[in-house]
Amino acid sequence: MPIKRDIEKGANKSPKDLEKPFIDDSSRNVDENDSIKMALISTGVAICGSYEFGNCVGFTAPAQSAIYDDLNLSVAQFSLFGSIITVGAMIGAVTSGRIADAIGRKGSMALGAVICIAGWLAIFYAMGSLLLDTGRFFTGYGIGIFTYVVPIYIAEIAPKELRGGLTTLNQFMIVTGSSFSFLLGTVVSWRTLALTGLAPCILLITGLTFIPESPRWLAKIGQQEEFENSLRRLRGAKANISYEANEIQETIRTLQSLPQARLRDLLDSKYIKPVIISVGLMVCQQSGGINGIGFYLSETFQTAGLKSGHTGTVAYALIQVPVTMVGVVLMDKAGRRVLLLISSCGTCFGCFLTGTGFFFKSQAVFPELVPFFAVSGVLVFIASFSVGMGAIPWLIMSEIFPLQIKGAAGSLACIVNWLGAWVVSYSFNFLVNWSPSGTFWLFAGFGVLNIIFVAKLVPETKGKSLEEIQASLNS
Repeated sequence: MPIKRDIEKGANKSPKDLEKPFIDDSSRNVDENDSIKMALISTGVAICGSYEFGNCVGFTAPAQSAIYDDLNLSVAQFSLFGSIITVGAMIGAVTSGRIADAIGRKGSMALGAVICIAGWLAIFYAMGSLLLDTGRFFTGYGIGIFTYVVPIYIAEIAPKELRGGLTTLNQFMIVTGSSFSFLLGTVVSWRTLALTGLAPCILLITGLTFIPESPRWLAKIGQQEEFENSLRRLRGAKANISYEANEIQETIRTLQSLPQARLRDLLDSKYIKPVIISVGLMVCQQSGGINGIGFYLSETFQTAGLKSGHTGTVAYALIQVPVTMVGVVLMDKAGRRVLLLISSCGTCFGCFLTGTGFFFKSQAVFPELVPFFAVSGVLVFIASFSVGMGAIPWLIMSEIFPLQIKGAAGSLACIVNWLGAWVVSYSFNFLVNWSPSGTFWLFAGFGVLNIIFVAKLVPETKGKSLEEIQASLNS
């Protein structure tokens, strides 16, 4: 095989000699555009699943009143419809790692798309709450799979110098899908809006036929020829892939000598550090209050003194999408850890400002400053979250776990994230009824803890291969 010949030629050379072909090989520069092109195409297909995620999450807000009227639902029935997506997503998260290990990254994405299609069709044809809830649950299960497999696939196929930015496109497309779903829902019926959810799934299934499977997964299951073909498609036909292939295979051989990891094995000393980092970042992401603040954004702005809740929603969309794009651009330049620290500081400050605004309102002082403090704080929070804390926890999750435990550990991280999302979104109204200012100050307090966690425990992974990252964590 070509890779084996490359490795055999270098078997008797010193480490410095082995570096030279990979540094000086002029053909590598020629093929750089091919490598970037295939990585971009593959990422573009995968993030159709991310867009579907956002589309599902953004469906209920514009459809709420129309579904109430058409199906005569009670408040309790609609609340169940809105929240059952989280239940489906948690179950999807539990099984996503095992599914991705069993049928591959492409197979998992295809399965998630098929399940989402079934869910959207059930919602479209629903004449009562049973079929409506069933469809919503299915879409939740599908996006639960996407939550894990999309960033994992991108991280495993991208060149290390592009991995951060490409993986962050996952969060960008979630934001875009959510915003577009809300805006489209203001001009079309809720049944038509449900049908639009089919489009990204169909694009994903179609695109999967043209892109390579993850070479790391192929190496793991022993498909040597497919592994080489996949890596060559991703790096260019003339690129010297022997070093990267050898590195991946050495890692796979080491991991396969170990027993298959289970959830209880994640407490092992050699795995505990990446588990703490990944799970801790998921807690940080949700404890800042994003799901409560985002879901009840219009009500928050109206309470602060704005006349129209739509103003807040438009501001949310206009800020979140471009700032998320800024995060994508900076990911492989500024680094993950720096952006996480900036993001955590910004979300903490934003919640403090909003809480202060509501405190002024409760004390009937500086009434003219209440809207300014509350609205500015929320917008600072959203912008700060979008630039780092929204995407980076998923990116780091995809980077720091070795293949041996990636399935079990990834599922655990996703479960924690979805459970946190449910806790925050469910409790937010109760907290606000207790004290609006206290609620936002509570989130600001969690923001301080998030800053400490990132500063003390989260490593910088920018510019490192997945194997280098895992080696540094075990050192």
